[in-house]
Order: sequence, then C-alpha cells, then structure tokens
Amino acid sequence: MPELPEVETVRRGLNQLTLNQKIIGGDVLLHRTVAHPDSVEKFIEGISKTNITTWRRYGKYLLANLSPVSSPSYLGVHLRMTGQLLWLNRDTALHKHTRVRIFFENDYELRFVDQRTFGQMWWVEPEVEVEKVITGLAKLACDPFAPEFTVAYLAGKLKTCRRPIKTALLDQSIIAGLGNIYADEALFLSGIRPETLCTNLKLAQIEKLHPAIIQVLTKSIEAGGTTFSNFLNVAGVNGNYGGEAWVYNRAAQPCKVCATPIQRTRLAGRSSHFCAECQN
Repeated sequence: MPELPEVETVRRGLNQLTLNQKIIGGDVLLHRTVAHPDSVEKFIEGISKTNITTWRRYGKYLLANLSPVSSPSYLGVHLRMTGQLLWLNRDTALHKHTRVRIFFENDYELRFVDQRTFGQMWWVEPEVEVEKVITGLAKLACDPFAPEFTVAYLAGKLKTCRRPIKTALLDQSIIAGLGNIYADEALFLSGIRPETLCTNLKLAQIEKLHPAIIQVLTKSIEAGGTTFSNFLNVAGVNGNYGGEAWVYNRAAQPCKVCATPIQRTRLAGRSSHFCAECQN
C-alpha cells in the first residue's frame, strides 16, 4: 500500500496540477528520503529551475520528466507503505511527517509526507540511464495495462512457479504494481483460493484470473484508489474503493455473492481474504 490504482490516481492528479510550472527550490527535512544523488544539496540544485513536462508510472514507481525536453533529467518517487504526495499552498501548516518539499513559482509546493519513512525520491541526471539509478525499475515485470500482459504471458510466468498464487501475484517480477488488496480481489473474482500452488492452476483458471486482475484495478482507479489507512490523492482526498471490496478487509463479514463469512489467513507473512464457498 499504495498499490497500482493509488499510484495511478496520484499520477493523474500530478499531471493535472504540476505540469509546466517552474520549480524554484525545495527543502529536504529527512535526508534519507533522498536516495540519489548523494547529497540533498545536489538533489535540490538538480530539480531547481526545471519544469515537470509529464509524470509516468512504472508499477508502483512514479517518474517525472524534467525540462528541457531535449536533454531531460528525472524525478523519481516511490511511496512505499505510507507515502503521500500533496499539492498544497506554501502557507499550509507542515504535517509532522513531511519529508521533502518542492517549491513552485506559483506559491504552491509538492510535499512528500511519509509516516513510516520507507518512501524514496531520486533525481537522475541528464543522459544517465534511469534504471541504473532507480534500480528497482529494471526488476519490474509487465504492467497489467500493457499490451504485452496477455493470458499467455501470465500462464508463462506461473507455470513453473511453485509458490501459492497469492504470493506469486505480489512478486513485482511477475506482475508490476499488484499488491495485497487487489490480489485478494482478483482471486475472488476468478474463483481461486489464495493458497493454490501456481503449478496446479489449470489454463481455464488463468483465463479467468487475467481479466479479473484488469477488472479490479480498473474499478479501483475509477474510485480513486483505496484508503484503509494512509492513502490520499494529491488533493488530500481519500480513495473510495474500500466500500466496494469483495473480500479484502472484510473478515467474518458475509460474502456479497453467497453470504458465507469471509475468511482471513496468512501466506508468507501477508494477510489473505477469501470466500471458502466461491473460491475453490
């Protein structure tokens, strides 16, 4: 958390609010939030006097192209567990968990707020390969919304995997961006138990799982993501998918399809929610 829908919601908000406005400086309140370069002074100097030309998403990573277009540098962000990017007037009182502030010439700023302090930011210099600085990008698999994410792709990734399907879906080298919430939801819609071994899945099950993944992600993006604890969009608004969830965070509540109480178990240290009647 945040997962793909939350990060995509943030990306869309950032593209609406922050583009083509000059960055005039910033302030780093927690130095370890900046993963690159090796000093916060270089980070602030690097992003200053640039404009953000677009924000892109790679799995759960955000990457901003900074002007000039002919030789761009990049601002990378990973929200991790509790990170928030908030677009605020510079006079707005600082939240105690504010880690980085990026100042724009219109008296607004982009604040990175992160309670657990696992989030990271990077400034990647012009003509430097982004994946060599933000090394997690090189490990990402296919995005669920990419044309390459087909039933054949998913079946190929799962056929030799000897882990439970729920655990495999959380592996960013199998599918980029999927996390605990939407793995539970997709498995419910496809009728697959979370502990089912990937090697035991039939092609018919994978053919159900593939569109279920896209369906739950699309639905959550339309709802602005999920807020169970910390997630806010760039305007500080909660996501609304939580009230529509089929199984996630609904332990002991009746299944919306068959009324069987939703069960909660743990796999590889992560909670999993499922309906014993609908998933088999």
